[in-house]
Amino acid sequence: MRRISIFGATGSIGCNTVDLIRWQGGADAFRVVALSGGRNIALLAEQARMLRAEIAVTAHEDMLDALRAALAGTDTAVAAGAAAIAEAAARPVDWAMSAIVGAAGLEPGLVALRHGGILALANKESMVAAGALMHRTARAAGARILPVDSEHSAIFQALRGEDSTAIERIILTASGGPFRDWPLERLHEATPEQAVAHPNWSMGRRISIDSASLFNKAMELIETHELFDVSPDRIEVLVHPQSIIHSLVGFVDGAVMAHLGPPDMRGAIGFALNWPQRAPLPLERLDLAAIGRLDFETPDEGRFPAIAIAREVMALGGLAGAAFNAAKEVALDAFLARRIRFTDMAPIVARVLETMTAGHDLESDMPDLDSVLDADRLARARTHEAMSARQTG
Repeated sequence: MRRISIFGATGSIGCNTVDLIRWQGGADAFRVVALSGGRNIALLAEQARMLRAEIAVTAHEDMLDALRAALAGTDTAVAAGAAAIAEAAARPVDWAMSAIVGAAGLEPGLVALRHGGILALANKESMVAAGALMHRTARAAGARILPVDSEHSAIFQALRGEDSTAIERIILTASGGPFRDWPLERLHEATPEQAVAHPNWSMGRRISIDSASLFNKAMELIETHELFDVSPDRIEVLVHPQSIIHSLVGFVDGAVMAHLGPPDMRGAIGFALNWPQRAPLPLERLDLAAIGRLDFETPDEGRFPAIAIAREVMALGGLAGAAFNAAKEVALDAFLARRIRFTDMAPIVARVLETMTAGHDLESDMPDLDSVLDADRLARARTHEAMSARQTG
């Protein structure tokens, strides 16, 4: 029986993972070792009971008593806090889902990799902030990283059996989000409620806003570079409103291989869960005749400058990815709190990178966890400074 853990079980990706595990037999088919979640204690406890998890961990120490009460009478151990999540990640498993949102998912993912097995990686921040470190850790432990972002899963699948030297370009598709057709002057007034209303995907608030600003696609550019060792100049972005083609790979002979599927994250999750085999999944089957057409357009980087910032990050290397992600997270929180405008996020992130580059804070030949976390903390402080200066300037 395969041993599995799910970190970020109560989020969108985590819930879809639990749904697939239940669909494929649940606790009778898998030995569920650890589940982690946030403040939705009722849901975390429900998942732990259903899957008979060995341990359930909440990220918030003040929620420990609530979790303990919710799981009273079960054999599931309970714990709370970041250290407890890392300890749970150290429990050996065959397959672990890394779905904690943000930089908080980096350390549990690294801990899980150190103990071998497969890390199904939905936490794109890990590769953006510490791609080289993730790869080194996996190689040292004989572990395997499987991408779970729909775009990177599509690339991974398109490259099965292919010679990597035959890759000419990789094309990431973006839906364009809810603001795809908005003029710049209207974007200035966009609200958090409008930004989370994604037209195709059902996702959490933060990733929905990342998608609306194209910061999500910017992160995926960097992630593609890190995951597949493809030079930045060979990675393209194409707006595809229907979200049916998840990515494309172009080869040196002119052929282009596209991965098509419904906009349902269970496809990428299920592929990683069952890899290297394929298994039936409860997904809607595409009816191309009913879809009728597939549209494409070049992203407008004037209205959505996050992609250009990502290319700068890849050119800088070192700790630039860690700083970029941290600054983006702080700016996103400020937008959610209505302290800055939607269109303020990218200029603030760019300013933080500029400041840290000038201070030689991003230089590192072989970043370790401590240097990544130091860059993360510094970037967060600089972002708060940049926002304060913007508001008083």
